[in-house]
Amino acid sequence: MYSDGARSIPDVIQNGYSVDIGKYLGEGWEIFKKNIGGFVGFAAIVLLLSSLAAILPEKARPLGNIASIVLAGPLNAGLFIVAFKLIKQRSTTFSDFFLGFNNFLQFFIANLLVSILVGIASLFLLLPGIYLGVAYSFTTALIVDRKFDFWEAMETSRKVISKRWFPFFGFVLVLVLINIVGALLFFVGLLFTIPLTMCAIAAAYQDILGLSATSMIEDAV
Repeated sequence: MYSDGARSIPDVIQNGYSVDIGKYLGEGWEIFKKNIGGFVGFAAIVLLLSSLAAILPEKARPLGNIASIVLAGPLNAGLFIVAFKLIKQRSTTFSDFFLGFNNFLQFFIANLLVSILVGIASLFLLLPGIYLGVAYSFTTALIVDRKFDFWEAMETSRKVISKRWFPFFGFVLVLVLINIVGALLFFVGLLFTIPLTMCAIAAAYQDILGLSATSMIEDAV
C-alpha cells in the first residue's frame, strides 16, 4: 500500500490526478482491519465527548459544547496519525490516537476555522458551504503529514481538491452515506463507520499526495 514518498504539491495541482472511490474504500477497509479494536475504542471516546452537551445538565451544556469544539481538531488528527502509521506498516499503540494533542493549537485552529468558514458560506448559499466542506478534507492530514500550519494546510487542501472537486465530492458523498447508515443502526454503527471513512480519506490522501518522510508520524516513532 505504501510505496513512493511525498509528491510535489505544485505538480499535483498543475497535472491533476484521478479519483478512484472504490480503491480508497478498499484500502480504507484494509487500514481499518489492521487495528479494529483501537479504532472502535477511540471512536467510542470521540462520540462520548461529542455528546457531552446532551448528557450534561442544562446549565453545564455550554461547557460541553465548548469542550467538544476544543477537542475535535486534535482528536480527528489522531485518526490520521494512526492510519498513516498503518499505511507505512508501523506498529501502533492506543496512545497514538492522542498524539494530535502534541500539536494542539494547529489542529484546534484549523478545525475551528474550517467550521466557521463552512458555516458562514452555508448561511449565504448552500453550495459554497458544500464546496468548502469538501475542499478542506485534507486539512488535518496535511498538518499531520507535511507539518503545515493551519492556514497553509487549509489553502493547500482547497487547491488540491479543487483540481478534481466533482469526483472528490462523489467520494465524500459516499462517505457521508456510509455514516448515515451507521447512524441508522442505533448510532452503534458509527463506532465502525467513522474510523472506516477516515481511513478511506487517509488512503485517498496517500494516493494523491503520498506520505512525507518527515511527518509527525516519524516524530512519534
